[in-house]
Amino acid sequence: MRSLREVLEEAREKRVAVGHFNFSDSTQFNAILQAAQELSVPVIVGVSEGEENFVKMENAVALVQAARTKGFEIYLNADHHKSVEACKAVIDAGYDSVIFDGVELPLEENIAKTREVVEYARNSGRDVIVEAELGYIGTSSKMLDEVPEDVLSASLPSVEDALNFVNETGVDALAPAVGNLHGMLKNMPNPDLKIDLIESLREALPDTHFVLHGGSGIKDEDFKRAIKAGMNCVHINTEIRKAYREGIEEGLKDENQIAPYKYIAPGKEKMKEVVKARLKLFNDL
Repeated sequence: MRSLREVLEEAREKRVAVGHFNFSDSTQFNAILQAAQELSVPVIVGVSEGEENFVKMENAVALVQAARTKGFEIYLNADHHKSVEACKAVIDAGYDSVIFDGVELPLEENIAKTREVVEYARNSGRDVIVEAELGYIGTSSKMLDEVPEDVLSASLPSVEDALNFVNETGVDALAPAVGNLHGMLKNMPNPDLKIDLIESLREALPDTHFVLHGGSGIKDEDFKRAIKAGMNCVHINTEIRKAYREGIEEGLKDENQIAPYKYIAPGKEKMKEVVKARLKLFNDL
């Protein structure tokens, strides 16, 4: 099976994007896996620190490894891990990639700790992708009434900022703030992305993998433009959480139904539909 690095490189060359979807139970995991399987495309599954605490690190690794024995190109990412120790733990556990999230730290501390994670990954004996965020896009994958004030007031990173950060840390992948935000607005699409900035970043850093976080709620046309401009991985979470909950609520309308696999099944199918639609879009299918 190809490494995640090879998959990301191919996506970058073809100007498509690898889909990244979070999960917090095996039903969600299977929804993502089946959507990717039906389209014959690689996929990344991710767990944040909160999701990981619920799923358990060893279970997340086991689910991915079991799927790989059947030939599926599925990869495991540690999403938004905020300490060097947490990043080292997932690298040791067998994750394919890790995001050190130090955006709330002073820049020099963020650079130093990101570099420490990169060095640990390089010395792990495995090919582990290390990603970092640059710029602020909020913190919560949930439904929002409006764009949070702290996101509105945050300045976007410049090309020079990105060049310095990548050169200082050695990260493989960068998730820059480009007008995106974590979460999904309830009554309108998310704000437009800064496509010119994405193009400039890609031109300045041709070998870096660029990851679009906060994908839920972005308009399809903005996705297409961002991917063509240089984003080669896209994260989705809020959107599939919403679909999963809505499907389960449908399944629970039958008050006599007490078999969990029956009332959860509509949630799985609704989530799978969203994942499949996103994978088609990201892979230009």
